[in-house]
Amino acid sequence: MTTPLLVLASASPRRHELLGRLEVSFEVRPAGVDETPRPGEDPEALVRRLAVDKAEAGLAAAPEAHLVVLGADTLVAVAGEVLGKPTDADDARRMLRLLSGSRHQVLTGVAVAARSGTSASLDVQVAITHVTMAEWTDDQIDAYVASGEPMDKAGSYAIQEVGDRFVTSIEGSFDNVVGLPLEVTARMLRSAGVDPVEPVSRPS
Repeated sequence: MTTPLLVLASASPRRHELLGRLEVSFEVRPAGVDETPRPGEDPEALVRRLAVDKAEAGLAAAPEAHLVVLGADTLVAVAGEVLGKPTDADDARRMLRLLSGSRHQVLTGVAVAARSGTSASLDVQVAITHVTMAEWTDDQIDAYVASGEPMDKAGSYAIQEVGDRFVTSIEGSFDNVVGLPLEVTARMLRSAGVDPVEPVSRPS
């Protein structure tokens, strides 16, 4: 049986690092897709669609006959609003004010598109983690935004970095909040013919 090439269709250094924990060989080939939400699209439907779009785009662009492409998309949802990556410092401040003192959701869509000769398959799952955050002062928000850390993060914070100090509780996968739920991803990859190690979860 031919071992498929695993491709990560994402430029995220966080997903690259997380996938590396599964001790599988892979190539990084970012897939550019339009991430604009559709009218009335809820957060779960949005991350599911974008993960599929990325995985399918990666598969379509690859010449290999035996291939597994992993696509993922993460967003934060609070008070009925979807928070992606901030467009600028003011947008990051706005997001952090919304998150201050909140219990919000972090959702990651994970899609695995596989091709083996003339056969193809697609699997998609959505992982949801509930995060409770302490209140931020305006000075804390300004200092955090000035650090530059929020600018490429969904919801404008990084739980694996300075943002962790403001998180008071997590219900669900910590890795999901970083950008890739490893237990879900490992199961999906295993079903597609890739052999990851069993992930070690960080306690929530």
